[in-house]
Amino acid sequence: MRDFLNEKDLNTLNHSCAHVMAQAVKHLWPQAKFWVGPVVEEGFYYDIDLGDVTITDEDLPKIEKEMKKICKDGKRIVRHEISKEEALKEFADDEYKVDLINNFPDGTVISTYSQGDFTDLCRGPHVDTVKQCKNFKLIKHSGAYWKGDKNNKVLQRIYGVCFPTKEELEEHLAFLEEAKQRDHRKLGRELGIFMFNDLVGRGLPMYLPNGFTLRRLLSDYIMDKELALGYEHVMTPSLGNVKLYKTSGHWAHYKDDMFPAMEMDDEAYVLRPMNCPHHMVIYKSTLHSYRDLPVRIAEIANDFRYEASGALTGIERTRAFTQNDSHIFLRPDQIASEIKCVNDLILDVYKDFGFKEYEFRLSLRDPENKEKYFGNDELWEKSESQLRKVLDDMGVKYYEAKGEAAFYGPKLDVQVKSALGHDVTLSTIQLDYMLPERFELTYVDENGEKQRPVVIHRAILGSLDRFIAFLLEETKGNLPLWLAPKQVVVLPVNTNYQGEYAQEVAARLRKEGFRVDADCRDEKLGYRIREAQIHKIPYELVLGNNERDNDTVTYRLYGQQKQTTVPYTEFVDLLKKEVLDKTLSNH
Repeated sequence: MRDFLNEKDLNTLNHSCAHVMAQAVKHLWPQAKFWVGPVVEEGFYYDIDLGDVTITDEDLPKIEKEMKKICKDGKRIVRHEISKEEALKEFADDEYKVDLINNFPDGTVISTYSQGDFTDLCRGPHVDTVKQCKNFKLIKHSGAYWKGDKNNKVLQRIYGVCFPTKEELEEHLAFLEEAKQRDHRKLGRELGIFMFNDLVGRGLPMYLPNGFTLRRLLSDYIMDKELALGYEHVMTPSLGNVKLYKTSGHWAHYKDDMFPAMEMDDEAYVLRPMNCPHHMVIYKSTLHSYRDLPVRIAEIANDFRYEASGALTGIERTRAFTQNDSHIFLRPDQIASEIKCVNDLILDVYKDFGFKEYEFRLSLRDPENKEKYFGNDELWEKSESQLRKVLDDMGVKYYEAKGEAAFYGPKLDVQVKSALGHDVTLSTIQLDYMLPERFELTYVDENGEKQRPVVIHRAILGSLDRFIAFLLEETKGNLPLWLAPKQVVVLPVNTNYQGEYAQEVAARLRKEGFRVDADCRDEKLGYRIREAQIHKIPYELVLGNNERDNDTVTYRLYGQQKQTTVPYTEFVDLLKKEVLDKTLSNH
């Protein structure tokens, strides 16, 4: 995907096209008044007050038609510089422009840009003529509060894109169509994975049967991996005393992202944003010898963060989510070996899911903004240099990013490239000297002296919710057999004659541990096959008289026309091998 914000020429072109769109809107609705029209990650938009008019999908082609006329006319785009007083006079009938102008200090020289009969405030720059803006497309429209304030009027926001050539525009539109088909919100709805309801609350997902099955499979998968590596799983409450978060430092550094405290019985409780403090208390509840370490505590934990409503994005960004979380308590001399073990686990998991395009990011403290973090310079320098040395010794290629550290320590983030070209943080390893200090954690060394452990915070799948969103978009909802909520659908050719055999085959497969439905509805076979395709069920079994009489099955894979007939036992062996091998695709 092209970078509209940082590619200078593309940015200028899109900002110029925003003015072309505004001019077209003004031609169609002379009463239109304009707020701002910036370039953003997805192209450009303009916020417009159209009075009583509400833009609909049918209006976008009308605006595009008028934009094409403007571009064909080919007027030059001319810059003018005027005083603040002149600007107030020129835009006196537009309260939005007056508001912008009044925010400039007195004496400011203000620039405007004109193209034919349209002039607007703008600092520029712009392309030379409107003819250069001819390769455009209006993408969508929405409402937006003036200045982003819900107490203000709702304006009409129209989004668009513009490219230097027709070919680049067509390529981008094809990308957008692909993105639409991969959107996890669309797939989640179609496949019965999750739902939202405002009566329940914004940003609070509800997982439907298929979604719960997928979550359970992922939870069991990662917990089995952890158990094999010596992790011990715990379960802790989804809220805690405010004192707990004051001790950990979250209250001072993270309070604005937490739900408000609840007062009861002379105490204050808060929904937890993360699990670290609970695990610190569990470790502290017993004595530990140097021989006990490392202690690996893991949890599939429900957490809550008060995300702004505008930031909520399906299950990718929510207010209630579930983390595959762990805290490893260890001696300083165990740091290198334990980080290597965690990194090996990450790579093992990525191999199972077929993730190949990823980078390691060493996320460090911003030295110019130290108030965001707690702890002293000495501990920060120690933890950052140690983590960097471990990565260098392991031969891990990474890049550094200042300002991306957690507020209590540096971390190694794994940035995975999605099918849509986005960088997504899936896994993280964090090195922490701070929380052991704040909770006064100890272990007894070989000399009988109390020492302070180090903590590694690590998440492999990260948020299960975000991981599912990523997985749906990567696979277009065509999940591999071992993860598919429904693995097989059994379809009798005629429900009157083969329905009983279909139910028998489904029951036998369930006893083998497979997730199976028998579709014996009184509908044509073609209709039932299309339904199975829509729900992206990996295997469709079509059973007629021959299959019933010979204890065979005829199967077809999702997305394929080819049919294969095999003995029932051979089909079971095929499924078992595919699940055991975690085969990534059935194509």
